[in-house]
Amino acid sequence: MTAQTGKPLPLPYSDTAHQAAHQFLVEEAALLDAADYAGWLGLLCEDIRYLMPVRVTTARGAGFDTLSDMGHFDEDMYALRKRVERLATDHAWTEDPPSRTRHFVTNVRTFARGDTELRVESAVLLFRSRGDTREADLVSAGRTDVLRETAGGLRLARREILVDEAVLRTQNLAVFL
Repeated sequence: MTAQTGKPLPLPYSDTAHQAAHQFLVEEAALLDAADYAGWLGLLCEDIRYLMPVRVTTARGAGFDTLSDMGHFDEDMYALRKRVERLATDHAWTEDPPSRTRHFVTNVRTFARGDTELRVESAVLLFRSRGDTREADLVSAGRTDVLRETAGGLRLARREILVDEAVLRTQNLAVFL
C-alpha cells in the first residue's frame, strides 16, 4: 500500500464526496464497535476483497515492506460471512468474553476513482479490551479503501490494511479493522 499520487478532492471538507466517504467510515466504525456484524456486512459489496498483508522490516531501499505472498487476511464476502457466522456460535473461543472495541478513524483523504468509485485513505487506531485481567491492545494501521456508489449508497469494495508494526502484540485477530 502506497500513498496515492495526485491530489485529494479539494478542500474545504464541505466537498460532498469527501463528506460521504468520511461519514461512511464513521458509521462503519460504530457498527463494528457495537458488534453489529450483520449490519457491517450490509455495507460491503458482494465482490469485496479484504486484505491485511504481513508487514516486514527491511533495509532502506529494499523496495518492499510487506510480503506479497502472505497476509493476516485475504478474504472475500464468503470468508467474511463465515467469520461473522462463527462469532455467533459457541465455538468462537477467541471472542469469549467478547472484545470491547473502539475504532478511531482519522486522516481521511478522498480521491476520485472513475465515475462510481472513491479511493479513501485513512488511519485507524483500534483499542481492544477483553475481560478484566488482560492488558488492552492497541493496533495502529493505515487503510486504503475503495468505496463504490450503489443504489443503496456507498459500499466497501476493497480494503487493504497496513499495520504499523511488523510484530502484532495482540493475542489474535478475531476483530475487524
